[in-house]
Amino acid sequence: MSGADPLAAAHPGTFHLVSWLILRRPDGQVLLGRRSADASYGAGLWGLPGGHVEDAETLAQAAARETLEEVGVTADASALRPLGMARYVDAGVRGADFFFLADRWQGEPRAVSECSEVAWFSPDALPHDALPWLAATLAHQLGGGEWLSETLD
Repeated sequence: MSGADPLAAAHPGTFHLVSWLILRRPDGQVLLGRRSADASYGAGLWGLPGGHVEDAETLAQAAARETLEEVGVTADASALRPLGMARYVDAGVRGADFFFLADRWQGEPRAVSECSEVAWFSPDALPHDALPWLAATLAHQLGGGEWLSETLD
C-alpha cells in the first residue's frame, strides 16, 4: 500500500492508481531500489520499482515504464505476469496498487531517477529500512494467495 502522501492530503478526492514490478532472478531474489531523498513517496526507503499509471498507458505499460525510469532495465509489458492488486484507504489517502512479475528483462539494474542505489534481496530477508508494507506484500503476491487484498482505515 502506498501510504500517506502530502500531495494527496492537499487533494482529498485523489485516487492513486499505481503499478509495481517485481523483478525476480532464478535464485528467487528480487530487485529493490532505495528511493532517493527527494522522491515523492518513501524517501530513503527500499522498495519495488513502480509508480503512478498515466492515462494513456495500461497497468503493465506503467510498471515497465517506471522500471526503466527508476532502475534502468527494460521489461516487455506484454510479457509481464499480473499477480494481484491491493486497494487501500490510509489516513485519507485512497488508491489501488497493481503488482506484476518479470523473470526476464534487458539491461543491468542501476539507480536512475528517484533511486540512489539498487540491490537484490531475498523476499523473506528484506532490509530493515524497506517500505513498511513491502514484506507482507511480497509474501502475499509471490505466495500465490488471493489476487486481491484490501486495507481500510
